[in-house]
Amino acid sequence: MLARDYEAKEPTREQVDAMKGGTVLEFGTPWCGWCRAAQPHIARAFEGHDAIRHIKIEDGSGRRLGRTFRVKLWPTLVFMKDGQVVETLVRPSDTESIRTALGKIQ
Repeated sequence: MLARDYEAKEPTREQVDAMKGGTVLEFGTPWCGWCRAAQPHIARAFEGHDAIRHIKIEDGSGRRLGRTFRVKLWPTLVFMKDGQVVETLVRPSDTESIRTALGKIQ
Protein backbone atom coordinates (compact mmCIF):
# COMPACT_ATOMS: atom_id res chain seq x y z
CA MET A 1 0.00 0.00 0.00
CA LEU A 2 1.39 3.39 -1.02
CA ALA A 3 2.50 5.58 1.89
CA ARG A 4 1.83 9.30 1.65
CA ASP A 5 3.98 10.66 4.49
CA TYR A 6 7.54 10.10 5.63
CA GLU A 7 7.92 8.22 8.91
CA ALA A 8 9.64 10.39 11.51
CA LYS A 9 10.81 7.30 13.42
CA GLU A 10 12.62 4.78 11.29
CA PRO A 11 12.32 1.04 11.88
CA THR A 12 15.45 -0.88 12.81
CA ARG A 13 17.34 -2.93 10.24
CA GLU A 14 16.32 -6.05 12.16
CA GLN A 15 12.64 -5.11 11.84
CA VAL A 16 13.01 -4.46 8.11
CA ASP A 17 14.90 -7.70 7.53
CA ALA A 18 12.11 -9.62 9.30
CA MET A 19 9.32 -8.24 7.06
CA LYS A 20 7.59 -10.92 5.01
CA GLY A 21 6.43 -10.36 1.47
CA GLY A 22 7.22 -7.41 -0.78
CA THR A 23 8.41 -4.17 0.79
CA VAL A 24 9.66 -0.92 -0.72
CA LEU A 25 11.67 1.41 1.48
CA GLU A 26 11.73 4.96 0.16
CA PHE A 27 14.48 7.11 1.65
CA GLY A 28 14.19 10.87 1.27
CA THR A 29 12.75 14.00 2.85
CA PRO A 30 9.59 16.05 2.29
CA TRP A 31 11.62 19.10 1.24
CA CYS A 32 13.81 17.30 -1.34
CA GLY A 33 13.05 18.44 -4.89
CA TRP A 34 14.15 15.11 -6.38
CA CYS A 35 11.86 13.31 -3.93
CA ARG A 36 8.88 15.48 -4.80
CA ALA A 37 9.51 15.02 -8.54
CA ALA A 38 9.53 11.23 -8.15
CA GLN A 39 6.19 11.03 -6.30
CA PRO A 40 3.90 10.91 -9.40
CA HIS A 41 6.03 8.10 -10.89
CA ILE A 42 5.98 6.15 -7.62
CA ALA A 43 2.21 6.58 -7.27
CA ARG A 44 1.54 5.42 -10.86
CA ALA A 45 3.89 2.44 -10.49
CA PHE A 46 2.14 1.30 -7.31
CA GLU A 47 -1.28 1.18 -8.99
CA GLY A 48 -2.40 -2.44 -8.78
CA HIS A 49 0.31 -3.37 -6.27
CA ASP A 50 -1.74 -2.91 -3.09
CA ALA A 51 -0.20 -5.98 -1.42
CA ILE A 52 3.31 -4.49 -1.48
CA ARG A 53 4.26 -2.57 1.67
CA HIS A 54 5.64 0.94 1.04
CA ILE A 55 7.48 2.73 3.84
CA LYS A 56 8.68 6.29 3.37
CA ILE A 57 11.59 6.95 5.70
CA GLU A 58 12.83 10.46 6.38
CA ASP A 59 16.57 10.20 5.93
CA GLY A 60 19.40 12.47 6.95
CA SER A 61 22.31 13.04 9.28
CA GLY A 62 22.32 10.67 12.23
CA ARG A 63 19.82 8.28 10.61
CA ARG A 64 21.22 4.76 10.71
CA LEU A 65 18.84 2.76 8.54
CA GLY A 66 19.71 4.59 5.32
CA ARG A 67 23.41 4.02 5.95
CA THR A 68 22.86 0.25 6.26
CA PHE A 69 21.48 0.36 2.70
CA ARG A 70 24.29 2.69 1.50
CA VAL A 71 21.85 5.51 0.72
CA LYS A 72 23.71 8.57 -0.58
CA LEU A 73 21.17 10.32 -2.81
CA TRP A 74 17.44 10.90 -2.46
CA PRO A 75 15.09 9.43 -3.24
CA THR A 76 16.47 5.93 -3.01
CA LEU A 77 13.98 3.08 -3.34
CA VAL A 78 15.00 -0.28 -1.89
CA PHE A 79 12.88 -3.21 -3.13
CA MET A 80 12.85 -6.17 -0.75
CA LYS A 81 11.19 -9.56 -0.69
CA ASP A 82 11.05 -11.51 2.57
CA GLY A 83 13.76 -9.30 4.08
CA GLN A 84 16.20 -9.60 1.16
CA VAL A 85 17.17 -6.71 -1.13
CA VAL A 86 16.15 -7.49 -4.70
CA GLU A 87 16.81 -4.12 -6.35
CA THR A 88 17.70 -0.52 -5.54
CA LEU A 89 16.73 2.51 -7.62
CA VAL A 90 18.39 5.86 -7.02
CA ARG A 91 16.51 8.98 -8.16
CA PRO A 92 14.05 7.15 -10.40
CA SER A 93 12.67 9.48 -13.06
CA ASP A 94 10.17 7.23 -14.81
CA THR A 95 7.25 5.02 -13.88
CA GLU A 96 8.34 1.93 -15.82
CA SER A 97 11.61 1.30 -13.96
CA ILE A 98 9.71 1.40 -10.65
CA ARG A 99 6.96 -0.85 -12.01
CA THR A 100 9.56 -3.35 -13.27
CA ALA A 101 11.25 -3.48 -9.85
CA LEU A 102 7.86 -3.93 -8.15
CA GLY A 103 7.22 -6.92 -10.39
CA LYS A 104 10.32 -8.61 -9.00
CA ILE A 105 9.04 -8.53 -5.41
CA GLN A 106 5.38 -9.52 -5.87
